[in-house]
Amino acid sequence: MMKTTIIIPARYASTRFPGKPLQILKASDGTEKTLVQRSWEAAMAVKGGHDVVVATDDKRIADCVRSFGGEVIMTDANCANGTERCADALRQIKDRPELIVNLQGDAPMTPPWFVEELIASMRADPNVDAATPVLRCDTETLGHFLEDRRNDRVGGTTAVFTHDGRALYFSKEVIPFVPDRALLPCPVFHHVGVYAYRPDVLEQYANWQEGPLEANEGLEQLRFLENGRVMKCVEVDAKGRMFWELNNPEDISRIEGAL
Repeated sequence: MMKTTIIIPARYASTRFPGKPLQILKASDGTEKTLVQRSWEAAMAVKGGHDVVVATDDKRIADCVRSFGGEVIMTDANCANGTERCADALRQIKDRPELIVNLQGDAPMTPPWFVEELIASMRADPNVDAATPVLRCDTETLGHFLEDRRNDRVGGTTAVFTHDGRALYFSKEVIPFVPDRALLPCPVFHHVGVYAYRPDVLEQYANWQEGPLEANEGLEQLRFLENGRVMKCVEVDAKGRMFWELNNPEDISRIEGAL
């Protein structure tokens, strides 16, 4: 087993959804927990006994995490995205891990086997610098993507990659283009907001400048591609479970309906 630390980056000052990590999500049994707690519980469910920490620059989030027994690393307020926040947290981890997993704090529906398969993929291929899961869209999920774009909302992210899984591009648009006629299986893959990085590559990331693709799309993973690094897309199976990130306030009802 590779020594792995799962980091959950969480910031309060989200442009689209301020205070998002502290948003209360209510399950069908009436249980109310914050988004950051549900994300932490998703990380704790990953098999292998990995370390789990929340990386934040906000005292409100830190206090919330400590209240339910989670570990916190305080990071620089100037971190531009979750990957930079993970890099900042890595510098503060004394027992250096062999692998860092970034489980984004807005993805509490992430099944544990998504992360387990990501770790296994990195262990199997030492030539891969980073990896991320992708999920083939079903009709309902593709409909959510198209509905968000029609309503000018930034929803989930899609990915295109080579036959052996090497990432070609990620976009907040629905790619590849799907004509009106049905294409089976669906060629659109939903990018799941989880990443695994080699520590040395993660450290380099923080020193690279934001490129035009990352700036236009607002997608941090494009910085790896713009700097010629290999990111592998690992296709995973949701096994009937709904997966969706909390990107906008409109997503709350979707997620609560699945809890």
